[in-house]
Amino acid sequence: MVPQIVLILLISMAFGVSSIPNASSEITKSRNHNVNMTHVAKSTEEFFPTGRKLGSLKGSRKLESLNESRVVLSGNITILSENNTFELGFFKTNDETKWYLGIWFASVPTPTYVWVANRERPIKNPSLATMEITEDGKLVVKEDSRTIVWETSNLDKAKDVKLLDQGNLVLVSSEGNLVWQSFDFPTDTWLPGMNLTATKWLTSWKSSTDPSQGRYSLRLQPSSYGEIVLVYNGTYPYWSTGNWSENAFVGVPEMTVPYIYKFNFISPFTPMASFGYSEVSLENGMPPPLTRFIVDFTGQIKQFTWFQQAQSWNMFWSQPENLCKTYGLCGNLGFCNSKTLNPCKCLPGFSPLDSDSWDAGDFSGGCRRESNEICSKKDGFEEVGMVSYDGARVVSITGTRSECERECLGNCSCIGLYHNEKTKLCKNLYVSLLNLRNLTSDGTIEDKLYVRVQGGGNAQKKQIQGRLLLIEMICGFVVILSVGIGTFLVLKRRRIRKKNKEEEDVFPIMNLKVFSYKELNAATKGFSEKLGHGGFGTVFLGELSDSSLVAVKRLERPGGGEKEFRAEVCTIGNIQHVNLVRLRGFCSENSHRLLVYEYMPKGSLSAYLRRDGQNLSWDVRFRIAVGTAKGIAYLHEECRSCIIHCDIKPENILLDEDFSAKVSDFGLAKLLGRDFSRVLATMRGTWGYVAPEWISGLAITTKADVYSYGMTLLELIGGRRNVEAPTSARGEEGGTEEKWFFPPWAARQIVEGNIAAVIDERLCGMYDVTEAERLGLVAVWCIQDDESMRPSMGMVVKMLEGVVEITMPQPPKLLQALVSGESFHGVGVGSDNGTSRGTSRSGGFSSGYNPQLSTVSRESQASV
Repeated sequence: MVPQIVLILLISMAFGVSSIPNASSEITKSRNHNVNMTHVAKSTEEFFPTGRKLGSLKGSRKLESLNESRVVLSGNITILSENNTFELGFFKTNDETKWYLGIWFASVPTPTYVWVANRERPIKNPSLATMEITEDGKLVVKEDSRTIVWETSNLDKAKDVKLLDQGNLVLVSSEGNLVWQSFDFPTDTWLPGMNLTATKWLTSWKSSTDPSQGRYSLRLQPSSYGEIVLVYNGTYPYWSTGNWSENAFVGVPEMTVPYIYKFNFISPFTPMASFGYSEVSLENGMPPPLTRFIVDFTGQIKQFTWFQQAQSWNMFWSQPENLCKTYGLCGNLGFCNSKTLNPCKCLPGFSPLDSDSWDAGDFSGGCRRESNEICSKKDGFEEVGMVSYDGARVVSITGTRSECERECLGNCSCIGLYHNEKTKLCKNLYVSLLNLRNLTSDGTIEDKLYVRVQGGGNAQKKQIQGRLLLIEMICGFVVILSVGIGTFLVLKRRRIRKKNKEEEDVFPIMNLKVFSYKELNAATKGFSEKLGHGGFGTVFLGELSDSSLVAVKRLERPGGGEKEFRAEVCTIGNIQHVNLVRLRGFCSENSHRLLVYEYMPKGSLSAYLRRDGQNLSWDVRFRIAVGTAKGIAYLHEECRSCIIHCDIKPENILLDEDFSAKVSDFGLAKLLGRDFSRVLATMRGTWGYVAPEWISGLAITTKADVYSYGMTLLELIGGRRNVEAPTSARGEEGGTEEKWFFPPWAARQIVEGNIAAVIDERLCGMYDVTEAERLGLVAVWCIQDDESMRPSMGMVVKMLEGVVEITMPQPPKLLQALVSGESFHGVGVGSDNGTSRGTSRSGGFSSGYNPQLSTVSRESQASV
């Protein structure tokens, strides 16, 4: 009898028949709370249509069926989604003893993880790890045959597990119902089709190499459910989108710009609120690129789009823009500076609490005293300066600063004090100091922070050293003081006075600072950090005594004597315009000739014309075009004496913090005097910027700058350099290298009204068509062969701003010759048509993107 009962039980289990009373009714009741998978796919597609559609579960790839095996994944085996967009498997970051089950982009060469299952319990040995569906239909991750490190929370029993092509891992019942999905349990990445709700939010990684839960999360504001906030430690919001208004958040105006996104907010301002986004196809019908939002371990939300041609992620948007506005980024007693590569550093007398985490980018541990003692009554106070802070408990003290210090030293939890020398007010600070950063002072705030440090800190040490040095100096003077030393000091003083008098004669009304070579050598740390190099000299990064950053240009071919050099610098220093880089000072000492300019944090325009470089939005590009034109127009038409730049190119167009364009190196041609001819010889080899009349040896006018500006404008529109040598264009060994010359092809397309073909592909169609056509026509007018046909820079500004109507130009004859492969007879004087016979200018470049067009070897280029 017993064997018969066992046999019946085994058969019932094999066919899924429960022997527990009322089990069938319980399952039916549970399924009533479940959503049919077909309905989920339909509703998701209805509200979030996308180029990579969710589609039906039948079309997705089944990983494993319970009928075959409970183990669906093990060891180094990975699973791809249907269209090979995502991959599921075990991965590690940089620690061989920590492995995680996760999902990442399969088609992206650099590992980009979008979801992690066991982020809090890593696996030590991946060879024993498995992903299984248990008998009760849950998905689990096992470190070995007996240890479960992660499992799903579904109540209904799952039969199959599937990886969808949207990056969603789903569990499905035998009836096809969805019982669990990873989109309901996101980690740090927000993908199209994924919704943020009152119970679903993103949480950052702890560091760049640690996927465990970090301190920052992106979630719906729980009090109103009408805005999205970045939150520190689940409690402190430090950035917000602002409330939802019709089709965008009021604090994110970028959402109103048409792009590849469609945003949808269901039931805003209610606890049932659900916000998500999907992708839409591009205007040309092509599927949208891969995209993702991520809450970075630094506390910023960033939006990335995959640029297939450059094989890299382009970051189009991030908030907060200032990294130091991220709450608690540097931890306790960590000082934040967003302008440095490593934003966090410890105050003097302190060191990172966890050096390994600090090096990995996790600064949350903050800083600790360098000594092992918690505190001592022998402690002193180190001045930090006028800074802002958060997190400290403040106790105001009525009395002198000495009384304030004694009060602080009597309590180990006191970490410092704030003191105002004018008002004599003092405040003691207790427990912790977060978000230490410099204040943007308006002149009314004079509270200074003093941090408690061991043994008096550097201030006390310096005071002791100063006293010892003073004693030594007194003793030394008693021994070696003589009339000879006094005479030497008098002579030196007279020499300094004479030199200052000469400088005052040269610079009667100038604001320029005269630097010594020693000062600039120290400011640039021995000219160690190179920013760039050009025909005029090399530029180095420097930091002056007032902590301001500068760019120091060391001229390699100075012309004229010291007095002449100073006079020319005086001329340049008088020029002030919002679109010209300001000259702060100079050095003219012995053979050294150096110019000190204001530092442009965003670098030169050339850095953004590389395919693998940062992308610029159309609005920024148009502002750069107009700003550059205004700067050159000022040099040509508004200065007391006209200044021809002679070297307009992207390397000499610098960008400030707001991506406003400023022209640099103006006036250097005149400054270098006779020796400029040697720079000119170098510029002749830079094909694509030098005007035809310059190459032909004619006199140079302001129209040479107009030509160079037009060529630069084409590069700005196309987001690429005018001359490129692609890998595919290189010949066999011993052969020649072909180069593609962009302007001929671009000018033809612009004249024929096909501006879209010229626009940078990285913009993905996001540009103002009217502005683009205007820029294109201006560029073609600027590069006309005959300089009389080119507009002045003042007229260029009016054309760009839409003040005057722009007529259709003719393609330049020089560029036509390049397109057809014919010889172009250089610009000269006395011919009927404005040209005379000259050397062939085909230049060694093919005429555009079409490799079938004519090419000339590098040897023929030497004739230019």
